[in-house]
This record gives sequence, structure tokens and C-alpha cells, in this order.
Amino acid sequence: MEEPPLLNPKILTELVSSRMPYGRYKGSRICDIPEHYLVWMSQKGFPTGKLGMLLGTMYEIRLNGLEYLLKPLKYNKDY
Repeated sequence: MEEPPLLNPKILTELVSSRMPYGRYKGSRICDIPEHYLVWMSQKGFPTGKLGMLLGTMYEIRLNGLEYLLKPLKYNKDY
């Protein structure tokens, strides 16, 4: 059974290192995509696959005020 995304530190790392591959925020890190866009995407339906999982996870993080989980990773110079 797969671990929920918020409990998996690798997923949090991917949120700060992965870039949006298309659309209005193409090239932006997933963690930097504005909340209004994530809300819109959640209403339209997140894409399938890994990108959809990352966007859905970021949506849940924003929705629940958990951005602080990403701060230590976001400002790491490796990303």
C-alpha cells in the first residue's frame, strides 16, 4: 500500500523541485503556483499521473495552511 503524499518526504521535495510543464505557470515550481490556480484546477480535475498527484498535494497543503512544511526545503540551495 502506498504512503499518503503528505507523509512522504520525497513528495515534499518534489513539490519544491518540480516545475509546471505547461499552461499559464509553465516553468514555475509546483510549490509557487498560486492558490487560485490550484483551486481552479481542482474544480476542473487535476491531470492524471505524477503531475496531478503533485498538484493535488499542493492544493491540500495550501487548503490546510501547511506551507510551513515546505519552507526548509524551498530555500535549500540544491533546488
